[in-house]
Amino acid sequence: MTEKEKMLAGKVYSAVDPELTRELMATREVLHEFNALPPSETRRMKEIVKGLLGCVADDEFLINQPFRCDYGKHISIGKRFFANFCFTVLDEAPVTIGDDCFIGPNVSIYTACHSTDPVQRNAREEWAKPVSIGHNVWIGGSVTILPGVTIGDNVTIGAGSVVVGDIPSNTVAVGNPCKVIKKI
Repeated sequence: MTEKEKMLAGKVYSAVDPELTRELMATREVLHEFNALPPSETRRMKEIVKGLLGCVADDEFLINQPFRCDYGKHISIGKRFFANFCFTVLDEAPVTIGDDCFIGPNVSIYTACHSTDPVQRNAREEWAKPVSIGHNVWIGGSVTILPGVTIGDNVTIGAGSVVVGDIPSNTVAVGNPCKVIKKI
């Protein structure tokens, strides 16, 4: 398997593989253009996002600048998606976001995993786990969502939370680590 195939299969891979490095740089070039556009250039911003992400369900989305991601093509957004300023997605594995999801400012979604063993970590070996967010979800500002997390439908994640495990549908969850505090 190539390092890219290993990455997409959730296996340990070399994060400094030349093919992956080229793809990361190409994405950064596209994001540089997106983030440098005047805010009035909404049509061009939407064109860039639609070319960058793996799936965009409709034209009724908005991602405020700046936006950062690793590959882009592993991200899928549902209908009527909104992300506020400083949205960051490390999409080494798929990140799937449902319809009518709203992302607050400074939210980060991570799929990349690193060893706690310093020898393996220093060898630049990593692996990735997908993140899935259901429909009708509100993610408050400065939330961090860690690899492998699934968030159900109709969920609110409180600002500043660190989501380390799955959150069931129809709940409000907050904290570090993020825990359900209320059923809807």
